[in-house]
Amino acid sequence: MARLVIVSNRVSVPSSRRVEAGGLTVVLRDGLRRAEGLWFGWSGELTDHPGPAKVTTRGKMSYALLDLKSADYRGYYFGFANGSLWPLFHYRLGLMEWKSEHYRAYRAVNRHFAEELIKLLRPGDQVWVHDYQLIPLGEELRKLGYKGTIGFYLHIPFPSGDVVEVLPAHAELGKALLAYDLIGVQTDRDHHAMLDFLERWGGAKREGADLRYAGHVIRTGVYRAAIDTVGFGKEAATAIGSQDVRSLESSLGGRMLLLGIERLDYSKGLPLRFAAYEQLLAGHQDWLRKVIMLQIAPVSRGELAQYRTLRSDLERATGRIAGRFAAPDWNPIRYVNQPVPRKVVSGYLRLAQVGLVTPLRDGMNLVAKEFVAAQDPDDPGVLVLSRFAGACEELGEGALLVNPLDIERTADAMHEALSMPKDERIDRWQRCMEPLRAWTARTWYDAFVHRLDEISAAKGSLPSAA
Repeated sequence: MARLVIVSNRVSVPSSRRVEAGGLTVVLRDGLRRAEGLWFGWSGELTDHPGPAKVTTRGKMSYALLDLKSADYRGYYFGFANGSLWPLFHYRLGLMEWKSEHYRAYRAVNRHFAEELIKLLRPGDQVWVHDYQLIPLGEELRKLGYKGTIGFYLHIPFPSGDVVEVLPAHAELGKALLAYDLIGVQTDRDHHAMLDFLERWGGAKREGADLRYAGHVIRTGVYRAAIDTVGFGKEAATAIGSQDVRSLESSLGGRMLLLGIERLDYSKGLPLRFAAYEQLLAGHQDWLRKVIMLQIAPVSRGELAQYRTLRSDLERATGRIAGRFAAPDWNPIRYVNQPVPRKVVSGYLRLAQVGLVTPLRDGMNLVAKEFVAAQDPDDPGVLVLSRFAGACEELGEGALLVNPLDIERTADAMHEALSMPKDERIDRWQRCMEPLRAWTARTWYDAFVHRLDEISAAKGSLPSAA
């Protein structure tokens, strides 16, 4: 029987001991449960002697977990994936590092994934590879003789080809992408950039939205990452009455809440956001003692020097803002480095009058969509959104768009959001909700899997059940 096989760096095995998974992870699991599916990836364990993938089955769904060697993982993940590709794809060239040994580890881990995965594949299986850590996986499977349908989805931005060219291995990665049958990206901008790069530096011939290379046709498309809009809204409406959310609301003392929630990463523009909030308080002093900014930013990739520096910078900024503006009974800013359970997050988002989503570059940013979905339709908050977030293509008509580098304008947008009358807030919220109702996480999943089915049928493979 044909299966959908999902491959990602980490495997989301349900567990009551961890903070709940996010929306796309949930919909991927649900999709696999509806048919016979397999999810393959790193186990999270490092060992000197990794063995074959360990497979566990729960109902129709199986998980295959693969251990890795410590040195291989450091080079593959911290060295190349997050030391080279992450800053490059987020236009942070000054932070990009290149070491040939890291690239070799990246290729070696992808080859190891392929060697272990192919042992588990059956005729007719469709493979769906996720994200920048595994770009070469499709090519490695082809080298091992796999002829089935393979799709790839990029969860981060695809930058301009002139930017990608900075990477010494850019041509090799371009060739690796051309081994896939289907490539999905987040936005129209990413799609144009990818097609241009693969034509100019990959040697592919462009045929509309398709590419042809060495007699092989590669389908491409925009598949915007999405959320369970209705479900998240219901969850937020329930969570607003929970003890955690009531405690936060009580601590505000009737003050308005500006809220940012994302993992600690330099792509999120947090130092600029803090500076804009400081400018708001300095330039619009009527808000003193009337507002509080809460920034939740769980530590991410703390092993990397750039992330440790970022954390120190934000801690200093928090102290500076508090020292400059705080009163004995009011602290204008709260900065939290601990993760918050997903259900509590939904309640916090509903409670906030202003959602701050101001990355320097983001593939999509689902928090922007979650903020909108969480709002009370009768009294919604306002989203301040970076024009460099992928979500801007859908939410641009209702959000207040900013360039996060423009600190003064971002501060003015915060002021505008806090001051906005209810009728305008409702109108903007409705304009944001319209695309979120039409395109959900389930729509995203179904669209990509349906396209894989069409490609498989054309190739003569058995389609998977969606």
